[in-house]
Amino acid sequence: MIRAILLLAGLAGAQVAAAQGTEPGGALRIELNNAATLDGGSCQLTYVAVNETDRALDQLAYQAAFFDGTGVVRRLLVLEFGALTPGQTRVVLFNLPDLPCEDVSRILVNDLARCDVAGGEPSVMCLTALDAASRTDIQFGL
Repeated sequence: MIRAILLLAGLAGAQVAAAQGTEPGGALRIELNNAATLDGGSCQLTYVAVNETDRALDQLAYQAAFFDGTGVVRRLLVLEFGALTPGQTRVVLFNLPDLPCEDVSRILVNDLARCDVAGGEPSVMCLTALDAASRTDIQFGL
């Protein structure tokens, strides 16, 4: 009986170790770096995305909710960051037509829209490894 328990414990430990070996190291850092209202009243958001994981991404996109100062959701959009190799930094611009930056108080990463790990393997690690931050007056995060 004790031998069977030890054998099962060893198998469970091996499965945990194998599963841990498939987890990415590092984070996906996405920073809202700048927000500027353009002529015409559109808000232009500048993001800096850094892939600090050990996985190459063929496609990365997040669904984001944009809140005004009263807490009302004004837009629900998909922010596409494209492909990111390990260690790569990418700057991406997004425009919010007819929505001045002054009217955006918070951007919530609502869900993972797309995360294709190189080789076609879909993964939720893009949400669990996400480290979101803002250098602006607009809050950005989960």
